[in-house]
Amino acid sequence: MNIDLRHLRCFLAVAEEGGFTAAGRRLHLTQPTLTRNIRTLEESLGVRLFERSTRRTELTDKGKILREAVTPLLRQLDSTLGDLQKGEKLRIGFSWGLPEGLSRLAARFGEETGVGVEFIRCDTPQAGLDTGEAHLALLRSAPLPKGLRGVLLFEESRIAAVPASWQLAERTELDWAELAGLPLVVNTVSGTTFPDMWPDGSRPVVGAECRNFDEWLEKVAVGLGVGTAPVSAARRYMHPGVRLVPLTGAPTVPAYLAHPSHGAHPQAARFADQTWRAADELQHA
Repeated sequence: MNIDLRHLRCFLAVAEEGGFTAAGRRLHLTQPTLTRNIRTLEESLGVRLFERSTRRTELTDKGKILREAVTPLLRQLDSTLGDLQKGEKLRIGFSWGLPEGLSRLAARFGEETGVGVEFIRCDTPQAGLDTGEAHLALLRSAPLPKGLRGVLLFEESRIAAVPASWQLAERTELDWAELAGLPLVVNTVSGTTFPDMWPDGSRPVVGAECRNFDEWLEKVAVGLGVGTAPVSAARRYMHPGVRLVPLTGAPTVPAYLAHPSHGAHPQAARFADQTWRAADELQHA
């Protein structure tokens, strides 16, 4: 018989609500869709489950029998499915600088789905997706690496990071082109600034390399070079040896929430989509 859970849930909602209109509101279905599901169920069983009139919808004797049988079965199924979700975790990897407001969206997601969200720092090129530690990752790179898909949450302007001991730190503003004449501190794993972003023939030399944001900050502080970061770094990271100077003419930094194209956690795409829809909350928290 061509019967599935959708048909049985529609049947039970109409039986409990006493009508199609109230049942449609409960299930967030249009009345034609609900009616079609009930008709399919009746045709598959070969019996009438409801007596319909212009004023009321009542269960037939066969409908009452089905309701008595289906009610405990669906309740037990829902309870079992809920128990399976308990303790399930969705791990989100990041290398540095989680957007403001993301933790609030994660908490809301957990309340709605029963799936908890954990944030884990992973200093790898794909913030834990490449090692399997994370189900989703915040990546600041464009385009996304092959094998990943995701949503663009926002694009952020940059700020320059210069050693506080340099005279350059007294400037109120720097231009992107000026940085080409200065040594650059490059985070080779999770950085957003590399020499090839400048035109050929006017690229900065590499003053130092590192593998994470903390090392990057320390190398700038001791005067090995300059760097750039999203402007949110000015709010999230402070270092007495580093001055953050407004930067003009610089390319923006995209922020993606990414997951594997194949074999992703069942809730990964759902969380990414919900976060994308609420992206304004991330920048205006």
